[in-house]
Amino acid sequence: MEIIKDALKEGRKMLSEYESKKLLAHYGIPVTREIVVENLRQLKDAVSQIGYPLVLKAHSAQVAHKTEKGLVHVDIRNQEEAENAFKAILEKLEDEDKAVLVQEMVKGQRELVVGLTRDSQFGPCVMFGLGGIFTEILKDVSFRVAPLEKKDALEMMKEIKAHKILESVRGMPPADIELLSQILITVGQIGLEIEEIKEIDINPIILRGGGPVAVDALVVLESR
Repeated sequence: MEIIKDALKEGRKMLSEYESKKLLAHYGIPVTREIVVENLRQLKDAVSQIGYPLVLKAHSAQVAHKTEKGLVHVDIRNQEEAENAFKAILEKLEDEDKAVLVQEMVKGQRELVVGLTRDSQFGPCVMFGLGGIFTEILKDVSFRVAPLEKKDALEMMKEIKAHKILESVRGMPPADIELLSQILITVGQIGLEIEEIKEIDINPIILRGGGPVAVDALVVLESR
């Protein structure tokens, strides 16, 4: 894809969150609605298109962990809050071309992670598990070597200890297992098709109702 070719030409080792999600969306993976803005006029236009509540994030291919650096503002509910968050993010950004990602706020209590790692022996390996802050704390994940079939994806979902969160629980509908299976299969397919991709980290995937939506994503590259 052109996004990856351009990034490698620029000597980059990562795609920005926006670029990463464009790649995922190209393959049919559901992602958040979002717009990159560089000034207050563009911010106003983006807000009118997406609607509140919003999340504002730094748009940068250099910053991987934005939350820890104060570069993410969530649950923005009016224009004043949006403008204040926009200005605060720009002040902290060190990039020459400063920009902010305006994103719909996806609400859901269940967070998952889907990833891909290129192993030197096995090639692209797909990972599934609990997402958000629990990914690193609980390490409740399962792996398969790509390519995946549907039965592989279904087995991965059953293997995590917290697999019952995918069922109907506390008034929440069951997860869309068909779509989750397709996401896992597709991530493996991306790894097989694009050798320059070293890692994919989609974290979190939030279940909005039962439907999975990629809320944050990072693609790590390596030259071939």
